[in-house]
Amino acid sequence: MNKTLQEQLAGLSTRSVYSTDKGRLCPECQMPLDDCRCGETASQQILGDGKVRIRRETKGRKGKGVSIVEGLAMNASDLEKLAKDLKTRCGCGGAVKGGTIEIQGDQRTLIQQLLAERGITAKLAGG
Repeated sequence: MNKTLQEQLAGLSTRSVYSTDKGRLCPECQMPLDDCRCGETASQQILGDGKVRIRRETKGRKGKGVSIVEGLAMNASDLEKLAKDLKTRCGCGGAVKGGTIEIQGDQRTLIQQLLAERGITAKLAGG
């Protein structure tokens, strides 16, 4: 398990932190920060698994209910657009948190209808 000093030094020499001709480097791809594409690929990453479920949750919200849409196979920007449309059509507030859409109130049946109009099949989960 213990690395020799030569192996440790070899590992340090391949990892650049700053270069005088390029400036600061991205720790992921070792490209200059101006040319780094790591953030773009992260924003294009698909967040859900494709099994769309709509559930109602009140835990940790002082009794106030929210409808949570989870499992949408979309990237972050598409999820934001869909959340905005759902909030507008439901006439209430909401947010996108951790790859899920939260809509204030018990709007599960209306959300299911709106998703069906877009061609997304969703199941009502929970009680």
